[in-house]
Amino acid sequence: MADREHDTGPQRQRRRLLQAGLGATALGAIPGAGQLAAQAQGAFDWKKFKGEKIEVFLVKSPRGDLLTKYHKEFEDLTGITVGSEMIPEQQQRQKAVIEFNSGNTSFDVIAISYHVQKRLFGKNKWLEDIRPMMADKSLADPNLDFPDFAEGGLKYATQADGRIDSLPFNLDPWVVYYNKELFEAKGIAYPKTFAEMIDAAARLNDPAKGVAGFVGRGLKNANVPVWSSFLLGYGGGFVDARGKLTTDTPEAVDAAKMYQTLLAKYGPQGVAGFNWNEAQSLFLQGKAAMWLDGIGFAQPLEDPTKSRIVGKVGYGVMPAGPKQQVSALFGDGQGISTFSKKKGPSWFYLQWAANKANQTRILQAAAGAPVRKSAYAMAQSSADFKAPKQWVECMLTSARIAQPGLPVIAPVTEFRDVFGIALTNMINGADPATELRKATAEFQPILDKSEKA
Repeated sequence: MADREHDTGPQRQRRRLLQAGLGATALGAIPGAGQLAAQAQGAFDWKKFKGEKIEVFLVKSPRGDLLTKYHKEFEDLTGITVGSEMIPEQQQRQKAVIEFNSGNTSFDVIAISYHVQKRLFGKNKWLEDIRPMMADKSLADPNLDFPDFAEGGLKYATQADGRIDSLPFNLDPWVVYYNKELFEAKGIAYPKTFAEMIDAAARLNDPAKGVAGFVGRGLKNANVPVWSSFLLGYGGGFVDARGKLTTDTPEAVDAAKMYQTLLAKYGPQGVAGFNWNEAQSLFLQGKAAMWLDGIGFAQPLEDPTKSRIVGKVGYGVMPAGPKQQVSALFGDGQGISTFSKKKGPSWFYLQWAANKANQTRILQAAAGAPVRKSAYAMAQSSADFKAPKQWVECMLTSARIAQPGLPVIAPVTEFRDVFGIALTNMINGADPATELRKATAEFQPILDKSEKA
């Protein structure tokens, strides 16, 4: 037997890709998935809904860009015309709630963020249960291959009552992008711990040259996953078994102090207004030493038409906190509005969007972490596979230590609003412990009301 601990190079990387499924397989299997896939055989015609038109509502992101780029492929395949709107995530989420509450959505298909919208959409049954269409031989592509989806993605796509109301598209462990040139110039190694991360940010921070030691989201609501990434490493959490918030514990306060130190002391000017796009822009200009965010933002960093640091980007697993090493995990997929009058054509779009070719494209473009297990083997064997090796290794390692980066509650947007304001206040000098106590006291009644409803 070969010594698997010592094989290296392409063989080793290919083996790791084949084993991937993004580490989220530990989240549990979906009962009956094999049966559903087995039923989805028989008479199927991609042209069944030729001449129809659907509206798709996407989030502005590398994955949204990728789907939009290949919409003509879907139109040629099916004869279905696609009208699409793509806007930043916060605006997309707000508009979605308004339209669903109106009972008449302008879109048929919507991209959803599981970590924000799953519980809310599930409680309101805003998305169509796709299980009947999966089991219909005339509607399910024989190549759907449902068991090919990583179990973590299937877990995200399945509601508590068993409904499957979306197809998963991407899993997003958080990582640290770092500027290798800046690190090497000062002889600093990539940090292995939170303490080393703060030390590196301090040593690399150089306001005179316009270089921030660290950049991340400071904008209220968007900034909560940065804090929660630290919170998990400190051994903290969000809600206990009794439904009471644990967001003002010593661990939560320590995480908030770290957030405050990195952004207020070693972050760029105006960071309180930064979302991921502003942080990415600063980093690709070579003006930040470290940037903490989701793994799916690598593509423009390696694009010479957009980035000044091509070939200088490092991809690092989240450093270990005092209690544990954790990568905060998020995910997204697509679902069909229950108010849509074109559920058949919309289901065809879902199947196309999450097919093996598009999943492989995500990985090839370093635009995210696909939920299909086969995508890793297909990408690795393709001549077009250009994603940096370190990015792939970082993704796989991060996925194995991933935990949800937000509480699984219906009012998660309100949670992000309340605690996001507290974090922004900290950047501006407020005391972390005081802010967390206020935010916890403000949000607990909101959570209690939601759970009773």
